[in-house]
Parts: sequence; C-alpha cells; structure tokens
Amino acid sequence: MFDFVIFLSFSTSFSDNFSTFAPMQDAKKRILFIVNPISGTSSKKGFDKIVEKVIDHDRFEYDIIRTEYAGHAAELAADSAARGTDICVAVGGDGTVNEVARALVGTDTALGIVPCGSGNGLARHLCLPMSMKGALAIINQGQTDSFDYGLINDHPFFCTCGMGFDAHVSLLFAQSGKRGLSTYARMVLKEGLKYKGDTYDVTIEDAGGETKHLQAFLIACANAAQYGNNTYIAPEASMQDGLLDVIIIEPIKGLSATRVLVDLFTKTIKRNHHVTHTQVRRLHIHRPADGAVHYDGDPTVMGTDIDIRLEPRGLKAVVNPKSVEDKARPGRLAKMLHI
Repeated sequence: MFDFVIFLSFSTSFSDNFSTFAPMQDAKKRILFIVNPISGTSSKKGFDKIVEKVIDHDRFEYDIIRTEYAGHAAELAADSAARGTDICVAVGGDGTVNEVARALVGTDTALGIVPCGSGNGLARHLCLPMSMKGALAIINQGQTDSFDYGLINDHPFFCTCGMGFDAHVSLLFAQSGKRGLSTYARMVLKEGLKYKGDTYDVTIEDAGGETKHLQAFLIACANAAQYGNNTYIAPEASMQDGLLDVIIIEPIKGLSATRVLVDLFTKTIKRNHHVTHTQVRRLHIHRPADGAVHYDGDPTVMGTDIDIRLEPRGLKAVVNPKSVEDKARPGRLAKMLHI
C-alpha cells in the first residue's frame, strides 16, 4: 500500500509538471480570430493580410470573424469552444479579452491575445508582444498553460477587479467616449484631487471570517500584477498561485497621492505606508450604498454586498515560451528615485 501511495504521488506530480507547459501536438489545429473593429486604440487595418503572412499554415487552419455588437465576442468564443476549436484569439482591448476569456473558462480551448487596446493588462502580464506580428509569432509556437481567474459577484475577471477610486475613474472614462492613456491620466489627476474614499466592512472568508471596518481610497483584488499600461497594483501577483492579492489604499491627498502614483509605475506600491496587502482565496465586502466596481477595467454598478473569489487554473491560454508571467521587480526608475 505504501509503495502504491508513493507511485501515485510521483505520477500525479509528473502529470502536473508535464501538463503545466505542454506544447501542442503535430496535428493541424484550428484557430478562430475574434476581431473587435472598434475597441482599443490600435488600428486593425490590414489584420487579415498580416495573419495570412505570419501564421504557420502547416500547423494551423483559421477563420477571422469581426464582432458586431457588445457581447458578440463572448458568444463567438463560446460557440467556438463548443465546436472544439483549439485556440480562440481576442484581437482588441482588455474588454474584448475579458469577453473571450470568460467564455473559455472550463473548456479545452486556449485563449490567444493580439493586444490592440489602451491598457493590454493581461497581455502584458503574460509577456506577450504588443505588435500584431509579434503576438502572432507567439501563437505559432503553440505553447499553452493554465491560469487562475477571479469572480466578482459571479462576473469573471482575469487581471483585476475593485471598487473605490479606480472603479470611479473607470466609469467616468467609459462615459467620456474617449480612449488612450492621456485621457485616463487627466481624469486620474482631476478626480484624485476631490475623491474622498468610502467606508467598507471587509471579511476574509478563508481566515475564520474576521471582519474589518475601514475607510479606503480604493480596494483592488489582483489576479495579475497590473491594471495595464505597466501600472502595477500588485507587482508580485501570480495567476498560478491560487491566491488573489488584495490591496487596500487608505484615504490620501496631495503629495501622498503623488507618491502612490509613482509607486504604481515603479512596482513599489507594497512599500507605501498608506497601503496594506494580503492574499486570500475569498472575501466579502459590504459598503453603505450601491456604487461603481470594475472587472478588468470594465466598469459597472453593483449593490452593497460584493463577493469575490478565486477559481484555480480554470483558463487555458497561449503563452510566451520564454517567460510565462511578468516577474515584476522595481527597475531603474525606482533606484533613481531612491525608492
């Protein structure tokens, strides 16, 4: 019996390690490219010709479909997975990526990304090239891996979700009808001067149900390291550790707010004394009134009670063989500023 247990343990370990970074087999695979023609900031003009030129025709057959309305990408991805498509590629911004990815959770169809957005949070975390040709070259290599994802009141997210200032700005950004980092930065600066934060009751359900009453500028739950645009809310977060990184920033003003902004771009947010950080599998948040939340930057309004949890290894995705996840560490700018 003891020998059998050892054998079973070894077999399970070997199987896990083997499947974690499994190349596709030699048989021809099918790809569906789902293109959102109006999302993001990058032009998708000429995309079909680029695919025709770059994709490995000896290994892949493909179709290209353009979305026609909100939610269409999710419908196309779900249908594609049901038909047994091997890779479903989101060609667009973070919203398009979320739509496609949420339709693929729990399936054998792998998510691919050709990033064309203003933030490209998930693509950056997965170390994917920002160019169309570079992203397609990664797809040609056919390496896949499995990743965690989160749920906020049963809405899937893959990078971050949250409430407070970031959700407030995301809602204003969506309502503005304008895109791009400069528009977002202006809103952050303008709203940051007058935003006062809110009161929350936060219960970490996998730590005995202890509830903390607190005031916060924002509460972010991160499955991946960044919001997008290399803005690192949880620099050490991993999509393969079975945990969400919870970052709570207390109410801040003036120079303290400026320092937090610098810390986000220098990957040093955890060192800021206005910030608390913990890792959880599930938590419940109660707030006094309905308000804005976001998941992967997509804003919406939810009620007073928010349930957030992690689902381990539920998403299969195409990865960069040279670096599966962004190992975010403070860089030269942080050293220059003596952070």
